[in-house]
Amino acid sequence: MEEIIKIITNMSGKYAPTLIFDDFVKMVAISLSNSTDIIHNKVWENRESQYKTIVSKYTKEEFQNLVKILTLLVNLFNERIYDYLGYIYMKCEMGNSRTGQFFTPFNLSELTAKLSIDNIEKIKQTNDIITLNEPACGGGGLILAYLKILKDNNINYQKRVKIIAQDLDFRSVYMTYIQLSLVGARAKVVQGDTLTEPDTKDKNCIFYTPMWKGLL
Repeated sequence: MEEIIKIITNMSGKYAPTLIFDDFVKMVAISLSNSTDIIHNKVWENRESQYKTIVSKYTKEEFQNLVKILTLLVNLFNERIYDYLGYIYMKCEMGNSRTGQFFTPFNLSELTAKLSIDNIEKIKQTNDIITLNEPACGGGGLILAYLKILKDNNINYQKRVKIIAQDLDFRSVYMTYIQLSLVGARAKVVQGDTLTEPDTKDKNCIFYTPMWKGLL
């Protein structure tokens, strides 16, 4: 993670670290979504246009740095489940006190997830599908913690867990979508107000992980 933080820090100057981070998560989320979409409709075209706009802002060397960040992130997820993007965001001091956007330390997310699981042995003894609904997902830390606990107990969350995650902020949506995609979770991640739009039909605001699409 420290190498990722160093890359973002070294790139800052021309652009603020927050903007670099935002561009990165948006670019990667769109890339993951569009590359796994079979139908290239208006939503796909709109996202592709947004992706190209982001890429055009950066030099070839800067773009390669963003690609390197993604490679490092993938390698980290191959080692263990963790809220890497939330940690990086906070470590780069991008937390926003005005909007109250801070990401919970992963150890606290793990504790909360453990408290939410009534009986892990009972879960292991059944093949029932577990549905997780996270109405204010942030970077997806709590969901990741829950999945980690299941994995640590030899429960295949990729087959057993279905996730609906929602947040008002697109940055959080992109972060959650990326992280759940990279751990192979079956998830639908939605931008919108959970209270007023619990089931939005706006396809521009919905991202499905590759696992949800049946591609893993």
